Amino acid sequence: MLDLQKMRNDIDEIDTRIVKLFEERMKICENVAQFKIETGKPVFDKSREQEKLDSLGGKAHNDFNRCGVQELFQQIMSISRKRQYQLLQENGMEEKSDFVKIDGLKKQNATVVFQGVEGAYSFAAMHTFFGAEIKSFSVDTWKDAMEAIRMEKADFAVLPIENSTAGIVQDIYDLLTEYDHVIVGEQIIPCEHVLMGLPGTSLSHIHTVYSHPQALMQCREFLEKHRDWQQMEWNNTAAAAKKVADEKNPAQAAIASRYAAEHFGLAVLEEGIYSNVNNSTRFIIVTREKIFCRDACKISVSYELPHESGSLYNSLSHFIYNGLNMTKIESRPIMERNWEYRFFVDFEGNLSDSAVKNALRGLKSEARNLRVHGNY
Repeated sequence: MLDLQKMRNDIDEIDTRIVKLFEERMKICENVAQFKIETGKPVFDKSREQEKLDSLGGKAHNDFNRCGVQELFQQIMSISRKRQYQLLQENGMEEKSDFVKIDGLKKQNATVVFQGVEGAYSFAAMHTFFGAEIKSFSVDTWKDAMEAIRMEKADFAVLPIENSTAGIVQDIYDLLTEYDHVIVGEQIIPCEHVLMGLPGTSLSHIHTVYSHPQALMQCREFLEKHRDWQQMEWNNTAAAAKKVADEKNPAQAAIASRYAAEHFGLAVLEEGIYSNVNNSTRFIIVTREKIFCRDACKISVSYELPHESGSLYNSLSHFIYNGLNMTKIESRPIMERNWEYRFFVDFEGNLSDSAVKNALRGLKSEARNLRVHGNY
């Protein structure tokens, strides 16, 4: 009869030997790092590592063990590289950064662009973040806002990137890839939608409701109670309110903020129509200069990965081994490359931190097209 306790003792003994061998291997890796520091050789040699994995896998006695051996040593090699990146950093082998550290953003007298019209949530986010002492103007699309920065018509743009109910604003992620602009701040605004119409209008008069697609989604439970209403998507919640005010049709209503109703002289027909009482939208503040504040604590990056087993885990492990807390990950398809994706990651830290430098160095070496979108 098999002795379970004896088998556990045998495993413990083997594991102890493995730990000892692992530390011996890591010591040699540190010597390799010193050699690379002296010679300028890169840490990551993909072809060499693949040859090593194939060779080690061939030493196993069945297919299951072959996969296990290759997975095990793939992680050991990944850990070894991370230690080498740390040693390069400790020995002053820093990579030059395009970002400049500043004490604070110059908000006073800044020119800020936002999408939509006055009364929009982006308008509220702009004034909450910058205050009243700014110049501002609006554009029709988010791309127009990015163009305004590029053409130096504005210092900053305010763009919605995520809603707590509807999720990400995909177009903004695509624009962050298209333009070489930088995120320098964020502002969260509660989205307390109301239904509004012409003064004297009642719910029984309504035939058509206008709003932004995400606002319609955020109020879907309320709208399901009025299935006879036609839902019409509009490019902005405040623009929908303006349309109802301008056309003066009592059969039309809009979903937008209470501020928009007051701004355009509309009556609030129904309050609390949003499904999530904690419904909020996160706006990012974007500029063309590669700057970050001394007290910035969140970093946004993006990168591409090959279609290989473990590639996503290996990329995320750079945050793990440097003690960095990842707060968000999203993916977007890469244009003209079917079924390939760019990953967007938010994590806590400052670009001047050594742990952040280590993680970014590893990502730059092992992923494709790493972009730092901002530290804020």
